[in-house]
Amino acid sequence: MTHEAILKDLKNKSYKPVYLLMGDEPYYIDMITDYIAKNVLNDSEKTFNQMVIYGKDTNIPDLVNTARRFPMMANHQVVILKEAQDLKGIDELHKYTENPLQSTILVLAYKYGRIAKNKKLYKTVDKSGVVLDTKKLYDNQVPDWITKYLKVKKSTIDHEAAALLADFLGTGLGKIVNELEKLIITLPENHKHITTAHIEKNIGISKDYNTFELQKALGTRNVLKANQIINHFAKNPKDNPIPLVLSSLYSYFNKIFQYHFLKDKSQQNVASVLKVNPFFVKEYQAAAQKYNPRKIFLIFGWLRESDIRSKGINNATTSDGDLLKELVFKILH
Repeated sequence: MTHEAILKDLKNKSYKPVYLLMGDEPYYIDMITDYIAKNVLNDSEKTFNQMVIYGKDTNIPDLVNTARRFPMMANHQVVILKEAQDLKGIDELHKYTENPLQSTILVLAYKYGRIAKNKKLYKTVDKSGVVLDTKKLYDNQVPDWITKYLKVKKSTIDHEAAALLADFLGTGLGKIVNELEKLIITLPENHKHITTAHIEKNIGISKDYNTFELQKALGTRNVLKANQIINHFAKNPKDNPIPLVLSSLYSYFNKIFQYHFLKDKSQQNVASVLKVNPFFVKEYQAAAQKYNPRKIFLIFGWLRESDIRSKGINNATTSDGDLLKELVFKILH
């Protein structure tokens, strides 16, 4: 089931005896766990009928005994196992989940991993309860996710601002949501629209000096702008670590490289194949005119060389900042 479907059922008070919430993206696991903890029982019922247990602090027999208790003066008891991945021999829990107590709602919050589908625990929960398998978003999916999240919150965001946030915050949805909520609070009631200026003011990400802007400057061969940005990076290495910059540039030039070999260069197809927002397709088309495949192949080599030297191989004295300056010079010239 999807997290939307699970939440819909929970809001309609349609409960299952077991919830196996697992996967690489903890945001949805926490969302559903928190909803169950806050909403299934009222405050008076929670005193005797809601327990939160941690995987490293319990064992299978104790957990099963707790799950088999009947609720006191309530229709359900809620048992939440957090950090379920730390419970030793967790697959043995199938002896309970194949015939779970219907008045118990057992939540297994299994983060940063998953129970294999061929395991008995997975099979029994899939039959008697609910399984949610969460996956991390790809980098290119984050800007659209941000836009959709804000739409639910009755707010909007510029394409550039969404890309900037995605580039800076990565793919962790919990971290992204925290920053978005901060931004929403700062917006005036009558104008719930986020721009790069809002991000710079409230989160501290420079709207002018970031990897997203560096890509644009290189793509247009704007020598002045590219050098201004890379000099800023050199002066602020903690805010712009070289692995992040190199990874960002590799992804950018790899997309331009792919663009050259597309037979269908329509906006829709380019956006689909390169996995970018259609809004940015023109930028990649323009960059492809300035960087032919042979040049990009050389850039890949320079990126690899910079990465190796940043790790201290064949490099004893050159700083990360100087390595980036040297890289940008080669790319532009």
